[in-house]
Formats: sequence, structure tokens, C-alpha cells
Amino acid sequence: MHPSLNIDEATVARFCGARHIRRLALFGSQLKGTARPDSDVDLHVEFDAAHMPGLFGVAAMEIELSDLLGGRRVDLRTAGDLSRYFRAEVVETAEVLFACCVASNTR
Repeated sequence: MHPSLNIDEATVARFCGARHIRRLALFGSQLKGTARPDSDVDLHVEFDAAHMPGLFGVAAMEIELSDLLGGRRVDLRTAGDLSRYFRAEVVETAEVLFACCVASNTR
């Protein structure tokens, strides 16, 4: 877990598992080491395709994560939310906090 986040891996895993999150990764100033005390926490998220939350669902998750991170504001972003100008960089360089693969049911 990144040192700027005061949260344990088991808590992150429970949070993600309960919300059908396949991948959660840190990016932005917290990752780069340029965060100020009032900086938010930028998180890239990938959901299970069968369980995509709506806007209110994502907002509720941001509030829950903020509580888990001691009140720091959280911005939860999917790849589609990110600017096309820096989307690939974020996806490639973000520090993965949680990742889970959904097993294929092929025969």
C-alpha cells in the first residue's frame, strides 16, 4: 500500500470486493509525492462490466473511501472519465491498490 494512504490492504480488498471493483489504483499528486495536506486522493477504478454503478453509486463510494482515508476528499475516476490526453499515462503508471480478475466461464 502506498505510504501516503493510511489504510490496510484487507480493508481495501473488502471495500472493492463488496462493490464489484476489479481494479483500484492510485494516481495524481499522492502518487507523485507532490500532495499538500489539503490535496485529494485520485483513484482510477475499473468495475465488473456486469455491475457498473451509476453516478450516485460512485459518489457514495467516494464518500465511503473518504471516511476510510481519514476524511481526505477522494476522486474516483474510470478510464472514460479521464481526459484522452493523459488517460493512457494514468492507466499505465498508477499504483495498483487492488486487482481481481473475474474468471471466465468458457467451456
